[in-house]
Amino acid sequence: MADSITPGSTSVHASTHASVRVVDDPATPDRPFLPGMGKSWLMPLYDPFTRLLGTNRFRAELIKRAEISTGQQVLDVGCGSGELLVALGRSIPGARLVGLDPDRDALGRAARKAAAAGIGVTLIRGYADQLALEDASVDHVVSTLAVHHLDDDSRTKFAAEAFRVLRPGGKVTILDFGGGTSDHAHGPAGHLTAIIDRMVRKSPQLQATLDGGLPDLLGAAGFADAAEIAHRQTFLGPLTIVRATR
Repeated sequence: MADSITPGSTSVHASTHASVRVVDDPATPDRPFLPGMGKSWLMPLYDPFTRLLGTNRFRAELIKRAEISTGQQVLDVGCGSGELLVALGRSIPGARLVGLDPDRDALGRAARKAAAAGIGVTLIRGYADQLALEDASVDHVVSTLAVHHLDDDSRTKFAAEAFRVLRPGGKVTILDFGGGTSDHAHGPAGHLTAIIDRMVRKSPQLQATLDGGLPDLLGAAGFADAAEIAHRQTFLGPLTIVRATR
């Protein structure tokens, strides 16, 4: 498969049992978006960066907390290079996986990664505020480190769109920067973490997801029981997992 996705629909056969389908509808207009590393040319560093951040371990926590079952349809919004999709495919064989992201190059990476792992997935070029799925067609919406990339209007529309595409009783589970303040360890490492935490909290890009921002966002969209269910302080700032039920 080419590094970038050509218009239309392409199938990449990963094995006799799984295929990767990439959908880039020419009718979907190109819009500005913030790439995973801030600049498109930095995308090859995204996976090493998230591993350094400790996201892989927290991603496993998200999968556990999301309570996804075999046969259920899962939409990963802002799927990027496909790390969560591949982890889901390995952890929950038989889950029907769909990834959505506006970045063609990131989707190309996700396609190659899923194909190499023998995991079936549909990848769609699209935007979080306009999900390309039918009403009440998804059992789970998940997202990792993507919501903080959205502006205020897109973030509100994403929450409404997640509510729309989920079936009654379906869940949304989000891993992102956010959550309340944490106690920091003593000593030089703890002081450095506290300094970075204060810097993160001054970032305009992250203000909306800090403290109770994500539960408030989902609650305003109509979700029940929106709440932080896990929290971890990293050396680059606080990470939270928030879950809510349709």
